[in-house]
Amino acid sequence: MEKVNALIDGIFEELVEINHFIYENPELGNQEFKACKAHIELLKKHNFQVEDKFLDMETAFRATYDSKKLGPVIAVMGEYDALPGIGHGCGHNMIGTIADGVGIVLSKIVDEIGGKIIVLGTPAEETNGGKVDMADRGVFDDIDIALMAHPSSRTNLEIQSLAMEAIEFEFSGKAAHAAAAPEKGINALDAVISTFNSINALREHITTSTRIHGIITEGGVAANIVPEKAVAQFYVRATTKSYLKEVIEKVKNCARGAALATGAELSIRNYEKSYDNFVLNNALTGVVKKHFIENKFDIGCEVLSLGSLDAGNVSHVCPTAHPMFSITTEDIPGHTRDLANATIKPYALDAMKRVINALVLTGVEVIENPEILIAIKEEHDRKRKSC
Repeated sequence: MEKVNALIDGIFEELVEINHFIYENPELGNQEFKACKAHIELLKKHNFQVEDKFLDMETAFRATYDSKKLGPVIAVMGEYDALPGIGHGCGHNMIGTIADGVGIVLSKIVDEIGGKIIVLGTPAEETNGGKVDMADRGVFDDIDIALMAHPSSRTNLEIQSLAMEAIEFEFSGKAAHAAAAPEKGINALDAVISTFNSINALREHITTSTRIHGIITEGGVAANIVPEKAVAQFYVRATTKSYLKEVIEKVKNCARGAALATGAELSIRNYEKSYDNFVLNNALTGVVKKHFIENKFDIGCEVLSLGSLDAGNVSHVCPTAHPMFSITTEDIPGHTRDLANATIKPYALDAMKRVINALVLTGVEVIENPEILIAIKEEHDRKRKSC
């Protein structure tokens, strides 16, 4: 642990600088050009081989350090997209910085103990989820474990998130004068409203942790014209992929029934990528927990997050740890300017250093103890079949 601390101390000023730079220059998903460049330059400086514009994503990258010795492949995932109007209210400036720190420190250890370290820059977590494409295109197929850490107002190592699908219903009707000849029109807005009403009735018959929430993005152009086009977008979330599929079909039937009732035509599409539920790996989380305790974090209990993470898609492919860690003594909700401001304060920077230490030690323990990796993988294979 002393060696790890010394290695972290040796690069910490660089990490603080990049954390603050990205805080001061917030960029939306898939537009994180400054952040991506800053991360790449730091990793190249520390002898990583970097593929930029990874998988044809302008602001994605894969940075690799190979010890050339046999050992596990460990991926550390970074995020760096901001929220509109708020900046880094989800602390992604810290997430990317932590990934750099963990990757760089591990790279200075694996020449002795073996293994390969990959730092992945994953854009647009708040919207289109770069990790979704990476998981779908096989990036994590040869990864033994994936690590990341997310700032919050409290520490929780056993987070579980909901699977999510973003679905759009577009109804096409027929315009007519709403007063003089309404019988000649087909009201697409009525179909949208009927869809909402049917979904509200559906809520009684789905699990309490399931979430369906939506908006009307188009609903007509004038009150005296029967709306010929109306569009609604929904997020549908559930605890598992399999149950989400059941709920999605019921939600689609609500829209199909509305189309039948009104005579409107219906088209259905996914307007954003779907996120899988997070598969918690207790064996891996146990290693993380031990090192978080060593680093003096106050460990919370398991919490089901009613939000969704693109890291969930990764967790279905390889064992993944996604601890939340406290960067403030106050109870500050996420997606706020207050949380963004907390990411550059001394308390948060101290927490960042301790998180890097904990994740580095997690990686070292997995590399040096093959039996731990076997247990992690056996649990992963067992759990993914039930999700």
